Amino acid sequence: MAIKKVLVVDDSATERHVLGSLLESKGFLVVYADSGETGVTSAKSEMPDLILMDVVMPGLNGFQATRAITLDEATKNIPVIICTTKGQETDKIWGMRQGAKDYITKPVNAEELLGKIAALD
Repeated sequence: MAIKKVLVVDDSATERHVLGSLLESKGFLVVYADSGETGVTSAKSEMPDLILMDVVMPGLNGFQATRAITLDEATKNIPVIICTTKGQETDKIWGMRQGAKDYITKPVNAEELLGKIAALD
């Protein structure tokens, strides 16, 4: 499955801009959500090919949103890459247990992120 549309879920406008600019410069169509709740809703309405999920957000955090998306029949096949400042090994293990396909820490290294996306393709 070729990845064309990416949903970026992050409560930081700066992070959404940075990730969106990087992805758009590589030809991806980018849609945005500014909270975990909006991310879950957008996953269903937009049906993106990939979701980049922040963890630290008010309300529904990224781990909870990832679990909701990966357990929902409609969205369970959309790969999620957690993209967060939480870099502890326990965070990574927990993120993968919630259904994430990969995990990357901020600040995001563009080549690393693009490599992880290509590995899913």
